[in-house]
Amino acid sequence: MNNNAKIREKTIIRTSIIGIAANILLVVFKALVGFAVNSIAVILDAVNNLTDAVSSIVTIIGTKLANKAPTKKHPFGYGRLEYMSQLIVASLILYAGISSIIESVKKIIDPESADYNTVSLIVISAAVFVKLILGLYVRNKGKQVSSGTLEASGTDALFDAVISVSVLASAAVYLIFGLSLEAYVGVIISLFIIKSGLEIIKDAVDDMLGLRETKELTHSVRKCIAEEKDIHGIYDLIIHDYGPDKHLASVHIEIDDTLTARQIDIISRNIQERVYENTGVILTAVGIYSRNTVNDEAAEIRSNIHKLVHSHDGILQFHGFYFDPEKKRISFDIIIDFAEDRQALYQHILKDVSEKYPGYEIRITLDSDVSD
Repeated sequence: MNNNAKIREKTIIRTSIIGIAANILLVVFKALVGFAVNSIAVILDAVNNLTDAVSSIVTIIGTKLANKAPTKKHPFGYGRLEYMSQLIVASLILYAGISSIIESVKKIIDPESADYNTVSLIVISAAVFVKLILGLYVRNKGKQVSSGTLEASGTDALFDAVISVSVLASAAVYLIFGLSLEAYVGVIISLFIIKSGLEIIKDAVDDMLGLRETKELTHSVRKCIAEEKDIHGIYDLIIHDYGPDKHLASVHIEIDDTLTARQIDIISRNIQERVYENTGVILTAVGIYSRNTVNDEAAEIRSNIHKLVHSHDGILQFHGFYFDPEKKRISFDIIIDFAEDRQALYQHILKDVSEKYPGYEIRITLDSDVSD
């Protein structure tokens, strides 16, 4: 594990321990108040804090497992286990939400009045303050170390502060007007809990399926590659996510067709080292597009095909062009917008180019729009 990974792990664990301690204290005080004043809303709020404490424990376990060293069976490491821990956290939150809404509905059907006192209101008010500070702290730490689980926990804590405010509001309504809204507030709290769980599931599933990388990261990688003087173009950058801050990538570069294998090897090694040093991304493969430099006819053909391809709507990029006069072969790649019927448009372009250059073998590679 490198130094950055160690710092990240320590930050997540330290933040989670703080969250566990704060939530356990809130569980104890809210449970005591809830049972003392017979408030279902306060009791459910305590249950919500308990799930938060358990979520922090899961976060610690998930982080430790995710940082295990790679093995023969899992050569890319265990980083994606963090996304699995998010799913576990979400399941706990959903369970708490569903259980809470069932109990709240029971109280609506068979109501019981609460009996608030000054001490109970002070405890709930203090809980609002604690949850607000804790939520901001945890969420900011999550963003700082790119931990989706910490960010989710922090956002959940901020929701808890809002929920506790609603409990205070229902207590005020009861004390002033004698109207009990306990069970109904319990339903609202339960819905917030369920919503939070579903959002965490969505984020975890998105990460496991593979999201489009951020512009910041892809632009940083491209900038590092572009610093090499002999590169004319950078294409097909694909970054694979194997857990937070664990990225492997591949890319195609366009260079002159007169460069030797030795020169190409130096270029590849230079950009691999620069990309890793500046972004932490491991560039595992560098593909080559050779650029025609000794055939004047190639430039004219490239220009004609470029215009023809871009005359169609939905074309995002044309690259990797190469003309081989000896084998009478024309090769290039295109990227078509996902909103289009990609196969139909691909076939249409292949037909147009083949008709314009009969007698030539036309090879078109259909690439995907995977990075900015």
